[in-house]
Amino acid sequence: MNGAEIILKTARDAGVEICFANAGTTELSLVAAFDTVSGIRPILGLFEGVCTGAADGYGRMTQKPAMTLLHLGPGFANGIANLHNARRARTPVFNIIGEHASWHLAADPPLNMDIISLAKTVSGWQKSSSSVNSLAKDTADALAASLYGQISTLIVPADHQWSEYEGKSVKMPKFEFDALDQKKIEAAAKLIKKSSKPALILGGRALRKLGLAAAAKIKAATGCDLLMVTFPAYFDSGEGFPLLKRIPYFPEQASALLGEYDAFVMAGAEEPVAFFGYKGGKSHYLADSQKWVRIDTEKQDAAAALQALAEDLGASSSKNNISSVLAKYELPEIPSGALNSRKLCAVIAALQPENCIIVEEGVTSAAPYYALAPTLKPYSHLTLTGGAIGLGMPCALGAALACPDRKVINIEADGSAMYTMQALWSQAHEKANVITLICSNRKYFTIEFECRRAGYSKPGPNSMALINMDQPSIDWVKLSHGMNVPAVSVSTAEELVKKLKAALNESGPHLIEVVLG
Repeated sequence: MNGAEIILKTARDAGVEICFANAGTTELSLVAAFDTVSGIRPILGLFEGVCTGAADGYGRMTQKPAMTLLHLGPGFANGIANLHNARRARTPVFNIIGEHASWHLAADPPLNMDIISLAKTVSGWQKSSSSVNSLAKDTADALAASLYGQISTLIVPADHQWSEYEGKSVKMPKFEFDALDQKKIEAAAKLIKKSSKPALILGGRALRKLGLAAAAKIKAATGCDLLMVTFPAYFDSGEGFPLLKRIPYFPEQASALLGEYDAFVMAGAEEPVAFFGYKGGKSHYLADSQKWVRIDTEKQDAAAALQALAEDLGASSSKNNISSVLAKYELPEIPSGALNSRKLCAVIAALQPENCIIVEEGVTSAAPYYALAPTLKPYSHLTLTGGAIGLGMPCALGAALACPDRKVINIEADGSAMYTMQALWSQAHEKANVITLICSNRKYFTIEFECRRAGYSKPGPNSMALINMDQPSIDWVKLSHGMNVPAVSVSTAEELVKKLKAALNESGPHLIEVVLG
């Protein structure tokens, strides 16, 4: 057994089932090892950003390590934007990066690069292999570290991959979150009790089923409001889940919402800050008079921390009326006429099936969806955590492969889609159940909007040349057909209803260009 085979065997034995890969010459031993070590399915991405974005979606859905195989420093660099999103999402990702043969590095060959420094920008754990016989332990350590919700990166020289492994098999150590800090739990309970208007701010694992159940009990018992971070990695929503207020993106709106409260308890979330530093603005929203405490760390389970807080508050008793804080089922009306972002979101909300997965990278076009969706049948929602656009299509691919029995609906901005449209080929190749809805306003509308907010009220022709995408317009139907994904274009709500219903009743990937007025 060579080094490449022991990497795959160790990963397989630890539960890894899929590897999103774009390999090159320095990974040929690993490519060959997929034939000799069964149990890990290689998924080809035609661009490394597809591999890393798909790993992010897969890891968010399964909460298990999502494996990638990338080619040297340039390959890793191509995938780093979506690794940035995965880092912000606290997704367990395990990267294997092939390196030049150890004895060849001194020659400084053309593809040589400082991979170690690059990997530090997104990795919570990283190592460059020192020998073939360390690879089983390195792999097990990397996988274990990723389960805290971080990126692990193992750099493996080509000669370590092809050399014979002479060590023993190594199992991944049993994973456990760090113990909770009971003093923080008690302090949070006291803060809620003595505050006139407290709120919980939830993120991370606190937005999954167990965390939300505990949060609902706390709200029912204490009356405190439930907020969630602006761009959650994953949240469960719909009928039977507690209603949450999403902290707005724009600073004025966020400050107004947060200013209503005198105290905050945070679980899976840090103190909220502005997405950008605006002229005359500020970084932090909370005033010095507003007290807050976070009840977990990045290596603790936020859901368990909320459950402990509920116990400390006496909120676990069945005497509290939980049903009063849970969403009741209600569908929006289906609109008619020429499409805009509000009508687009209303159609999606009205037609999306129970237990579907929404991957939202609609940027400005998807904003109305958040007000419509909390009262639908239960579903899961993934968002753009780190702001690096180009996540949606590959993330939807990863989510579909993680949950092949669930329909994935990707609400996708047209500008963002162009970053990683190669994901459509992988969706077709894997027959992934993804419906991509392209929000086609044919411009980077968020840049135009931000220009106006910044005081550039009348962008000139040169400015608009960096915003408009209509000379020529992108033909999404032809692009999608070129990737072997069925596609149509619609401009009215009636057409969208008809085509979305048809796509929902078929398996495999589909694309619908939604032309917005």
